Amino acid sequence: MGPGWWLVAGVMALLLRALRGLRFLRAPALGCSGSGGWDAGSLTKCKSSVSKDEWLKKLTPEQFHVTREKGTEPPFSGIYLNNKETGMYHCVCCDSPLFSSEKKYCSGTGWPSFTEAHGTSGSDESHAGILRRPDTSSGSVRTEVVCKQCEAHLGHVFPDGPGPTSQRFCINSVALNFKPSKP
Repeated sequence: MGPGWWLVAGVMALLLRALRGLRFLRAPALGCSGSGGWDAGSLTKCKSSVSKDEWLKKLTPEQFHVTREKGTEPPFSGIYLNNKETGMYHCVCCDSPLFSSEKKYCSGTGWPSFTEAHGTSGSDESHAGILRRPDTSSGSVRTEVVCKQCEAHLGHVFPDGPGPTSQRFCINSVALNFKPSKP
């Protein structure tokens, strides 16, 4: 090694330290409207430009608690638990399509359940409207499901669903807005 190797190593260490704090996410296919959304030319997500006060005006108190404060609606209380209509479930905060009624099933748990997110192809969720995040807030390790576009808390996903995916996306009704299919 030449005499400047330590300088190169020091610069690399600084760069790695700076990158360690960044989260890299794929931009959704649909993008985000308005400022503060996704930068289509980047793999990083911009901070949401919607303030807490704006969310409080847009959402009901229960919707705000669940989607912005990571709350949970009581089991068997959600309006979409027994919904059998054909259509799409969208994010109540930003209207991003999240789950198709074709993937909905009755899990008996008290929340609407789905086998996969809309836009999923096999195990590839890069075009889905959701992100998965580790969640240890309850004292156990779970996987939180959030909207990819606005980061609204939707619910959790568990590995005890029906085949072939064996997934149970357990989603709060108040985090969703159902749009029936047109005949």
